Amino acid sequence: MYAQVLLCNGYKKPLWYGCNNTHGLQKGSLVKVPLRTQTVVGIVLSLSKAKPFVQGSIKDILGVELLPDDPFYLSFVYQLAQYYALDTLFFIKRIQHFLHEKAAITLNVDAEQNYAVQMPLLTAQQEKVCAFLRPYIINQQHVVTLLHGVTGSGKTEVYKQCIITAQEQHKTVILLLPEVTLAIEFEYRLRMQMANKAAIYGFHSGKTAKQKQEIWQQLQAKKPIVIIGVHLPILLPISNLGLIIIDEEHDHGFQEKKHPKINSKEAAIVRAKMMSIPILLGSATPCVRSLYAVKQGKWKFFQLTERFGGAFPQVQVVSLKEQKERRKHFWITNQLKEAIALRLAKKEQSILFLNRRGVSFFVQCKQCAYVCICNACSVSLTLHEHNILKCHYCGFSMAIPTNCAGCKTQKADWLKKGIGTQQAVTILQDMFPQAVIARADMDTTSKKKEWQNTVERIKNGSIDIIVGTQTVTKGYHFPKVTLVGVIWADMQLHFPTFNATEIATQQLIQVAGRAGRASTDSQVIVQMMDEHPITTFLHEVNYVHFFAQEIENRKALLYPPAGVLVEIELKHAAEIVIEQESHALAQNLNYYSKQYKGMYILGPVKNMVHKIQHIESRVIFIKGASLIEAIHLYNHIEKHLYASRLFFTPFW
Repeated sequence: MYAQVLLCNGYKKPLWYGCNNTHGLQKGSLVKVPLRTQTVVGIVLSLSKAKPFVQGSIKDILGVELLPDDPFYLSFVYQLAQYYALDTLFFIKRIQHFLHEKAAITLNVDAEQNYAVQMPLLTAQQEKVCAFLRPYIINQQHVVTLLHGVTGSGKTEVYKQCIITAQEQHKTVILLLPEVTLAIEFEYRLRMQMANKAAIYGFHSGKTAKQKQEIWQQLQAKKPIVIIGVHLPILLPISNLGLIIIDEEHDHGFQEKKHPKINSKEAAIVRAKMMSIPILLGSATPCVRSLYAVKQGKWKFFQLTERFGGAFPQVQVVSLKEQKERRKHFWITNQLKEAIALRLAKKEQSILFLNRRGVSFFVQCKQCAYVCICNACSVSLTLHEHNILKCHYCGFSMAIPTNCAGCKTQKADWLKKGIGTQQAVTILQDMFPQAVIARADMDTTSKKKEWQNTVERIKNGSIDIIVGTQTVTKGYHFPKVTLVGVIWADMQLHFPTFNATEIATQQLIQVAGRAGRASTDSQVIVQMMDEHPITTFLHEVNYVHFFAQEIENRKALLYPPAGVLVEIELKHAAEIVIEQESHALAQNLNYYSKQYKGMYILGPVKNMVHKIQHIESRVIFIKGASLIEAIHLYNHIEKHLYASRLFFTPFW
């Protein structure tokens, strides 16, 4: 007997190995095989009685690496594979590859930081949630519970009590967060606070292969542990899984950025139902999809409406257009300038939120309106410090040119359009030269260790003003921040996506929630170009009323969660090929869609960024009432006939 094995160390070509099949090998079995001087893990793709024709001798399989005894695991990954039009082996291969790869980042948490605070007594609202979930955890019964807790209301204390209940039942818990840095902070905090009550493990790109192997051994031994991460924990085989918790459940960080764009939150909901276990989702700004499930009676709903140790900030909306001739810098209104000065005088901290990095969005020639664009990507180059233009997609950079490629002017005069975090820092340094100012955007937070040090400096008060993108909205507790200023609040509202208003509202409430967590005197100033109805909902307790308005818009247009939207993306290097194939695919989908009632095909269209690193992309959308029918419709397509790569992504 011979087995074709795909190695999990990144080696792309399957290799043949001999076996006597006494181990009961089948497709999908994990095996240990020799490769040169190493022993590596692989997945059995196929079995053959006939000896394959290969050069050289065929080595034998050394043994079988058993999966943790999870009777639901293969059914779960099979169902997930159906949702994303993938081979089931994709998920098994991904876990095995991740287990053996080196840590992608190195992070250290300050050992002197005081995480070891005593667990406080629960409030009546917190105890109500815990009392409801306790029997479901003990009896291993399925229920989906949404916890709307305003920032600083103690959602984490509810999580800890539920974890303790699960551990007492010898059950493993998965805790998902939308970013690795948040997962690491949670891991260390829970380790210090729950050292005698639970075994806490992180499973993410910050862990070494040895650390990940330790978790694998714990799972094989059926030990009750807590696994914290972003995407990978939900793909682990776990025999004694008893509870799943998702913090910041609204966050789009759970949707992977690269194809296949697996949504870890949705995968967790599927898994909890399949295993008949409870799942708890928490957020200060629950997503419309979650609130819709509550409205339909499918999910349970609880609220935490009171803050610990602080008060809700006063929210003030200010027009950027008014009185602009009476201030030095257009982007900082007099109201915001005065508020920052007051906080500096009080030795308090301020956060300024701007969801754009760089100095300016783009530069434009005054003579002919030419805009400098990236040669490899269909985006304008963003101006950064020292007059450097950068592409935020492929990393290309160049000095701002002296001549214009449009009108051939030898000494071009460039207009700088918009504002980014770097320019905001420069403006603030001019206004407040004595202040210590830090930046929190992709340019700074991608350097994980440096960003972690910045977080500690913010917490200990050595930084006065933090200028950041959406990174600063995600779950951080900065007790000395008493002012939040939003430099350009309505920028996100103009994105051409069906959920742009939802994302903008969530971002504003989340960043506003950084203020006043340990103070009774705090303020939020929201600067906008134009008035917008979302300002009515910026007080956290009022957020749930935003849902009533937004869901009516979704129902009218059959957008999620009132309907199902599926994106089919095509990628190819040749523009002529992708143009032809995207239209052919749309025609085929339209033809087969006649078999399904209420199914609409939209596109093909270009993405907002339709070329990245010389690879063109086009998208087609399937809109309808049923995800299963959308999957069936897509399965009619003979994918092997297309030269373009096809990617299938559902949006719930």
